[in-house]
Amino acid sequence: MKFAISISLLALVSSALSDDSSQQRPITLSNSGGFQIGGKIISNPRNPNQTLSCDHGYMEYFIPWRPRKTSLVMWHSSSTQVWQNRWDGGEGYKDMFLRRNYPVYLWDGPRVGRANWACEPMMYIPTYMDQANFGAWNFGPRWPVWWDNVQFPTKDAAAWQQATSARYVEFDTKANVELHSDAAAIAADSGKVGKDIVYLTNSAGGLRAMMTATKANGTNIKGIVTYESIGYVFPDNVNITEGKGGFGPFVVPLERFKKLAKLTAIQFVWGDHRAENFTSVIESRLAAKLINQYGGNAQVLKLGDDAGLKGSTHIPFADLDNVKVAGLLDDVLEKNGLDEYVDEEEDDGN
Repeated sequence: MKFAISISLLALVSSALSDDSSQQRPITLSNSGGFQIGGKIISNPRNPNQTLSCDHGYMEYFIPWRPRKTSLVMWHSSSTQVWQNRWDGGEGYKDMFLRRNYPVYLWDGPRVGRANWACEPMMYIPTYMDQANFGAWNFGPRWPVWWDNVQFPTKDAAAWQQATSARYVEFDTKANVELHSDAAAIAADSGKVGKDIVYLTNSAGGLRAMMTATKANGTNIKGIVTYESIGYVFPDNVNITEGKGGFGPFVVPLERFKKLAKLTAIQFVWGDHRAENFTSVIESRLAAKLINQYGGNAQVLKLGDDAGLKGSTHIPFADLDNVKVAGLLDDVLEKNGLDEYVDEEEDDGN
């Protein structure tokens, strides 16, 4: 009898685990590592024999044993942690898409995270951001009032502390957008990130990825999926006043803007509680319209209105329902032929 009960319990556990087959599939890598790229070398004005290598970016990479062709470059606006775990510590996009056999790259732009050597003096002055993070990340209308059904473990004080602590110092200036996109364009053109690149970005990272695509010389960048992008790029033949700060809008020559129309796919994704008159939503729709006007493939997706996902935050790929959000990304990649394998064989596990 005890043996029979044990078998039954094992069957129940096995059934529960099988509900999410991706959780059972091991992550098998052929290699992983990291490298610095871009930047410059400056000399000490008092001693030219002394130099500093600075303003480069840092790329950490994970290559599956049998990879797909498309590399997913995960570009944060707070810290790489948002790509590594859900708010409650569960599986994040990094492991989720490694299980799907996509090469994953985690990008730290110049002067951020693991690329923090700057060519210019910097000063850190503490600003009291915790409560501001709550509103900026769309957890609720104001601190500490949560949205109903928000996809965050609202009763878990440790989860909130982890979320608000996992931030790097940000430099939201126009010069910094140029600096980051310069380094990222070098990385894209180098071939070290693969020949088929899709940027997954969040917040101010979306603007930087768009600028990168307008600067890159080659054709390695295939797509951009922005989650709640704050800041957009427009061509100089439309009546747009260029912003003075780091959130744009940025205006570039038309020929540079047309490079966005050559990408296989662009998707601007919005979480819940984002009204149509929200400035960045308006800009995303205009940017998509202009990209498509020049033959591109851009769309705006509102997770609540269009996909029926309620309670999505500013960082929906870290939300409790990030498996569903990832499913929508799967759809974009598959629909646009960005899910093929290097050896072009069918994978029975996917």
